[in-house]
Amino acid sequence: MRTLYTRIVLTFILVAMVSSIIALLVTNVYYTAQIREYNEDKIVRIAQEIRSLLEETPDTRMEALLPRIANMGFQIYAVDSGLRGTFYGAPFKHQAFDMDIARRVLAGETYRGLEEERHWLMVTGFFENSLRNTAGIPLQSGGQAYALFIRPNLEEQIGEVRILMGLLLGLTFLFSIGLIILLTRYIVKPLQLLTGATNKIVGGNYNIEIDMSRKDEIGNLARHFTHMAGSLKRLEQMRQEFVANVSHEIQSPLTSIQGFAQTMLQKETSPEEEAKYLKIIEEESRRLSSLSQQLLTLASLDKEETVLKLSSYRLDEQIRQAFLLLEWQWSEKELHIELDLPDVVIQADEQLLYQVWLNLLGNSIKFSRKGDSLRVAMTVEGRHIAVTVSDTGVGIPASEVPYVFDRFYKADKARNRTRSGSGLGLSIVKKIVELHNGTVEVSSSEPGKGTVVTVRLPFL
Repeated sequence: MRTLYTRIVLTFILVAMVSSIIALLVTNVYYTAQIREYNEDKIVRIAQEIRSLLEETPDTRMEALLPRIANMGFQIYAVDSGLRGTFYGAPFKHQAFDMDIARRVLAGETYRGLEEERHWLMVTGFFENSLRNTAGIPLQSGGQAYALFIRPNLEEQIGEVRILMGLLLGLTFLFSIGLIILLTRYIVKPLQLLTGATNKIVGGNYNIEIDMSRKDEIGNLARHFTHMAGSLKRLEQMRQEFVANVSHEIQSPLTSIQGFAQTMLQKETSPEEEAKYLKIIEEESRRLSSLSQQLLTLASLDKEETVLKLSSYRLDEQIRQAFLLLEWQWSEKELHIELDLPDVVIQADEQLLYQVWLNLLGNSIKFSRKGDSLRVAMTVEGRHIAVTVSDTGVGIPASEVPYVFDRFYKADKARNRTRSGSGLGLSIVKKIVELHNGTVEVSSSEPGKGTVVTVRLPFL
């Protein structure tokens, strides 16, 4: 299996090779369209200058002058009327030649080898050291006709430049490959670290710390991954704590039910004690049923696909109905009730919000002392409705306030079953309010001074 490192290196090498081929093809097109004809014209002009020089100095023999011209960086091939050829200067690498071309030049034509010759890559013709790749012109010298074929000797004129360019391109390609191989490790190494961290998470180890100071996408990925690992760790801790709390909440009433039932089965109790034990068993059973219902409610609310059944209704009337339902509880404690509920119509899930008011009012009543006060006020704040539930009950320590919405959290550490409940009520309240795009806040100055809960809902 190819690793990501190998794939990236091979991809860069392939890109470099394909880019070189495309650059060669584009250069070939440019040479064919712009340079080839210009270069051919330049060589023809040089040949014509040589011919003018020979014709203007009839006393100088061509055999004496052409070697000196060739030494200036040219390759020359002269063919006389008898089709006998003579080379001057450096020899041509490819000397195959069609004598019909010489006849045409002797007859007065001009031969343009770069244009007449055809190659798959025309740009290579510029460097081809052959007789066919020359410019030919007719020449009269010493009363005799000649066909003079000439081309620049690129080895002498630009040989060093060709070597330097070849060395430059070759070393550039090799160094590019080397740098790709080295720098790709810089790209792949963080991914390898992330892979190792992923394997740790699969194994249940969430203590992941990836030191990543990079500011690019990979750095962001590493930081998000570290954040995700922390979230998974907290989620796992919450899951374990949740299981422990559920087990405790279920085990406690079950133990009571089992103990009292066993005592009654042993026939060691009086009728009055049996009635008392049966009442406790009933209360614990009801508590178990309530806990089960609350867990089902939370599970349902936790699902993202939970759909609110929105309807328009009087919010003030709904809160009053909740008070009526709980009348026996606050009447028993002789609480002073104060309601400030103007007529307000809201669009929300009526059944879910009704559960919010029952939970909040039930908590206030539960943690109020005999003769305390309970006040509910509702105000419209711009695009939101604020419902404030305040009491003068036992209150909550300031250090406990940030945790009151945690599932199974209880400020009553002794877990007094007569008042504490399951610890799920405020979690349900927060979830329902958030589903309505609202917020809920709890404040309590100090124990014994009461608690204030404020729910804000969008006013649709």
